[in-house]
Amino acid sequence: MTDPSKANAESAAPQPPPKSPPQDDEGPGRILLVPYPKIVFLYPTLLMALLAAIYLNISRAPLDPANKLAVIVNVLFLAVFALNLVVLAFDFPRATSLTLFFFLAAIALAFVLLFTLKPNLMPLLTHWLGEFRPLADATFYWSFFGILALIYVAAMASVRFDYWEVRPNELLHHHGFLSNLERFSAPNLRIEKEINDVFEYLLLRSGRLILQPSDERRAIILENVPFIDRKEVLITRMLGSLQVDVRQDSRGR
Repeated sequence: MTDPSKANAESAAPQPPPKSPPQDDEGPGRILLVPYPKIVFLYPTLLMALLAAIYLNISRAPLDPANKLAVIVNVLFLAVFALNLVVLAFDFPRATSLTLFFFLAAIALAFVLLFTLKPNLMPLLTHWLGEFRPLADATFYWSFFGILALIYVAAMASVRFDYWEVRPNELLHHHGFLSNLERFSAPNLRIEKEINDVFEYLLLRSGRLILQPSDERRAIILENVPFIDRKEVLITRMLGSLQVDVRQDSRGR
């Protein structure tokens, strides 16, 4: 038979708390929104400079015009750098970017066919393209990589002092060196997502996030938020759970 005193002792012993479901956001009940400066989109140039520096550091003749591979590496760096600058300088909506892409592709194909079928049509241009051999040594690329990397570190450090935090009941704005804090009401928070640049979205899945608290007249606009689709899903899920809890409490359950 079971001893009643042991049964009472076991029932009085504290039970372990139930396990909470795993969180899929940045922390327990919070979502971080960090708007990054546009320099983060230069990471392809940063990586290309690193690869060029490594190759030219082990190349025997990096400044020899006859070294075709060294010339190709330099031309690739210039092309990646130019494309990155275009991404920073202009916005490419979906329709405009596709039209521009096909237009430039058609022009490039037309020039390739023209110079292939008639190489003597423009001998001066053909001669100039043949003489175009940009060359730089490993020191240049290491210096370029180091400067850009330092700017990256400074940009990443600056966003630590200006970011937003979404919680179930409030929206927090952390800003300033001394961690100043602004609070906004999160219930009935309206969110909108805008993707105004296709290339920025392809590079970091970034876009514009518009937050409209219920007690504020002006909307909060966050530019260049990476992985914006995932952020929108997490915020919508959190606010949806909050609305369900409010309805249950109003029914007295």
